[in-house]
Amino acid sequence: MTRTVLVTTSPELERQTGVATGGELVVLPLWPLPSEPWDLLSQIRSNELPEVVILDPGIAVEQALALASRFSEQYPSVSVVIVSDLGAEIGLDAMRAGARDILHPGADSSEIRLTLERIVQASAARVPVFPAAQDLGSPRPAPERRGTVISVTSPKGGVGKTTIATNLAVGLAQTAPNSTVIVDLDVQFGDVASGLNLSPEFTLLDTLHGPATQDSMVLKSFLTLHPTGLYAICGSPSPAAADSITPEGISQLLQALAAEFRWVVVDTAPGISPFTLAALDHSNELVLVASMDVPAVRGLRKELDTLRELGIFEEHRHLVLNFVDNNGGLTVHDVETAIGSKVDVTIPRSPLATASVNQGIPLLQSQGRDPMTKQLRALVERFAPTGAPTSRWRTRAKHRRNDDGSTTS
Repeated sequence: MTRTVLVTTSPELERQTGVATGGELVVLPLWPLPSEPWDLLSQIRSNELPEVVILDPGIAVEQALALASRFSEQYPSVSVVIVSDLGAEIGLDAMRAGARDILHPGADSSEIRLTLERIVQASAARVPVFPAAQDLGSPRPAPERRGTVISVTSPKGGVGKTTIATNLAVGLAQTAPNSTVIVDLDVQFGDVASGLNLSPEFTLLDTLHGPATQDSMVLKSFLTLHPTGLYAICGSPSPAAADSITPEGISQLLQALAAEFRWVVVDTAPGISPFTLAALDHSNELVLVASMDVPAVRGLRKELDTLRELGIFEEHRHLVLNFVDNNGGLTVHDVETAIGSKVDVTIPRSPLATASVNQGIPLLQSQGRDPMTKQLRALVERFAPTGAPTSRWRTRAKHRRNDDGSTTS
């Protein structure tokens, strides 16, 4: 097997790499760099893939990054190294493109040898986030789940589900650094970015295709960081872009995130879509949201009946009643009678909610003390009780129901 392929026009780099590899080297003086991996690999005249491809693009770094990204998509078992003296400047771009390392053009043989050894060792230990296309026939064990996946759902839109989800995620993120990620699974019309006032460079679509699918560290570089320390995967840029998203991809993504984060909050689309079902399959906890009106309550009753028939989330569901208003013609007791279950958290209607949504600043981020914020905090404490140990493995505390329908730990 050809271990290393070097693409360069530099005699000195060729000499130093030859010494570092002990002669197990194929040199391709290709210029300009090809746009597709196959155009490069076809020059090797071998039926086996190399372990490492070193790309020396000179000043054309962008071409090397583009080719590295194509390698990551088509040949994830091949580790790509970029030769450049712009290490610090292109480091993040190289990682996002799937490159494994950056090598200085003046590196000597010992430095090159250490780089190659490090890459080969890392490749042997690396477990892909998603199975590569050419390896779909080989079953792989699922990643060990360490975090808690919380799906936030509602049978109909307009009930404040995304507001609940973003506040829950912000509240959990505030309990421990780098603990929480929120996923916008409304693949066509998601509002998580708006609700958190984020302008993401990458979206859900990017995390499901390309280099982010091959390595958990690369996946984390595609997340958007919120000022509270919350990480976010925001929705697709347009409804049409969501056509390439599959439930299988969603399942793989949630497994990968659960292996990296203590809490994974999933904001689903209204109703029960194939994507929502995929999320439920990988969820430990379910938050069901309804508003204080007859259509929403009826929809909640139907969803609860469906969950009962399926026999899922009997012990790990949390019913949240939003926009509670004593002047609306319904009481919390009326709702509980209609759905046949107790409501866990009641969130009162508040004029602060509209301003919060319009500004993209969740109420729990602003640390207010109004009744709505207090009830949102009560929801967070169902998963991260105040004063409890911060261990990833702690159990959720039991909660006491007050006369007004709110909860305390």
